Amino acid sequence: MTETEATSEAQPSPWSPLLIPIYRALWIAQLFSNIGTWMQNVGASWLMGDLGGNPAEVALVQTATTLPVFVVGLVAGAVADIVDRRKLLLSTQAFMLIAAAALALATQLDAITPVMLLALTFALGLGNAMNLPAWQAIQPELVPRPMLPQAISLGSIAMNVGRALGPAIGGLIVATLGAAAVFGLNAVSFVGILCVIGIWRRPKREGEREGALPAERLWGAVKTGVRYGRHSPALRAVLIRAALYVFPASALMALLPVVARNALHLGSGGFGILLAVFGAGAIVCAPVLPKARTYGVDRVVAGATLGTAASVFVMGFVHQVWLVASMLAVSGACWVAALATFNVSAQSVLPAWVRARGMGLYLLVLQGGLALGSAIWGLIATRDLSVSLGLAGAVCLLGSLGSLRWRLARDRVIDVSTLNYWPEPVITTNVSPDR
Repeated sequence: MTETEATSEAQPSPWSPLLIPIYRALWIAQLFSNIGTWMQNVGASWLMGDLGGNPAEVALVQTATTLPVFVVGLVAGAVADIVDRRKLLLSTQAFMLIAAAALALATQLDAITPVMLLALTFALGLGNAMNLPAWQAIQPELVPRPMLPQAISLGSIAMNVGRALGPAIGGLIVATLGAAAVFGLNAVSFVGILCVIGIWRRPKREGEREGALPAERLWGAVKTGVRYGRHSPALRAVLIRAALYVFPASALMALLPVVARNALHLGSGGFGILLAVFGAGAIVCAPVLPKARTYGVDRVVAGATLGTAASVFVMGFVHQVWLVASMLAVSGACWVAALATFNVSAQSVLPAWVRARGMGLYLLVLQGGLALGSAIWGLIATRDLSVSLGLAGAVCLLGSLGSLRWRLARDRVIDVSTLNYWPEPVITTNVSPDR
């Protein structure tokens, strides 16, 4: 029996984490929340066009969603490592509920403006930015470590089922009831997660027992997380590879509303269907990822990068709806393959005491790349949409060369359970040369 075959046989079923009651409840709540989030994204992007926004302003909707992670990602990771993650999740989910409700109310009263839309979208992104590191860090607390790759893949399935259903539902609701109804339903979608987190009683983390870890303050915790990322070659490789992928790939989602409206001449319903096709490709891909990773995570990411580049080129230069939709299905599969692989690789090289901060670094790179890329490709698209997408596809192809220099660690090789916190060494210059 080969090593690959033995590893494959030893892996749990892709659906096994759903046998754990609390994980199952959170997964279902996450699914409905993701549907609401994608309905919100469709409503916000389309509403910006209805308000007269140009391609750069439409792309800024995605920037406003992702930029907060770049702004507060490190702080969010540090906070999630030094406070009760359950209470933090409750606070962030409640904040996002309030922001979504305010957006719904402003839209319903016809008081919404492009600036207000971006500001409230930014507020939702800010809540998500504070939420994400804690959400990522509790995954190993919900399932046994051997099930972690499957749990992350199931999280991707929940995200992409939401990506498939949310846009289609959102486009239909925008076309019939208006954007305010979409924003209101998104606010309601946060209630499920609030209820499940509210009844969950989390176990103590590794190293959380009294006296096991020194007390940390916020700024010290941030510096420690950055230091770990700087000195961990395995984590550093994940961060660089993620940046090389998401910066050009951000053009796909940022400019799809412009392609749908201006190049394909579709309405909000057609735009929602394109996003649904993207999500359907991701759903098909997610269950087979654990098997695919046994053939090499670098091969998975390289293939996903090439598929994404091809999809971006097609969006830029082909104006046939069926062909664009077909490549969106391919890009959906590639998107989840790349991001789920980066996520598993990052979590697998992080010990418990710095897990949220490490994931904060990862999310900072991921969302920062999406925010920066969306803004840049949107600005270029104001002059020429095809040139913008063509450049993004070319940069994506060049980024695939990163696998030659920065290889991802295989998640079963590294045992991080024995890695402990180390303090910053104290350097003194007040010592005589003789000593």
